[in-house]
Formats: sequence, structure tokens, C-alpha cells
Amino acid sequence: MKRRGILHDALSGSLARLGHTDMVVVADCGLPRPPGVPVVDLALVFGVPTFAQVVDALAEEIVVERVTIAREMASANPEAHAVIVDHFGVPELVSHEGLKELSARAVLLVRTGEATPYANAVLHCGVPF
Repeated sequence: MKRRGILHDALSGSLARLGHTDMVVVADCGLPRPPGVPVVDLALVFGVPTFAQVVDALAEEIVVERVTIAREMASANPEAHAVIVDHFGVPELVSHEGLKELSARAVLLVRTGEATPYANAVLHCGVPF
């Protein structure tokens, strides 16, 4: 039994296999799933778990060197934007369509139950040294 951290077995195992420059998408429940990208689906019902809860948990588990979000997030979803900035600083911005295209190159998509607009982020993995 793990002492702390992410308990979800599929998510924990997927995170353990990440390497430098790998991309992890944290997605709201409506973001299209790119073909071929493994998905860990955490969504239970609308709003559970939230985007913020999943980002909080991932920020404790993995090294993130930068984050990419849709530029629309700042105005359409300031709460989600604040979560990203609080954890990772100023994100890189692309269009929402650009974020969907970038998602197709991810090694993992984590689907949340979030049901607010533009609550999606691409976490670019770093190294702890």
C-alpha cells in the first residue's frame, strides 16, 4: 500500500513511466480523445474530480518544466487559469484548436470530470535535476 500520493493504479503506473519531454494532457470531460493516446479516465460525474484537484495531485507527483494551454482559458475560465499559473507560472498559449492538435502527440491523457470551458492543459515533463 502506498503511503501517499496518487492511489489510482493506472494513473500511478502511467506517471511512473513518464520521461523528459513527454506530454501529459489534463482534460475536461469534453475534450476529444486523440486516437492512439492512452487515456486514464477519472471522470465519475460532471464536476468530479475537478480540473484543479487533478492538477494539484499531478503537480505533487511529476516534474513539469512548462505548460501549454488554450489562450481562451484566461478569459473564459479564470479559475482554471489561476490553478495553472499558481502551480507552474506563466503558461505557453495556443489556440484551442492548436491545443487539440498538440494533444495528439501526448503520451497520456488524464480525463477529469470538469465541465467548465477550456479546462485543459498540456504538461511538458521535466527532470528533477
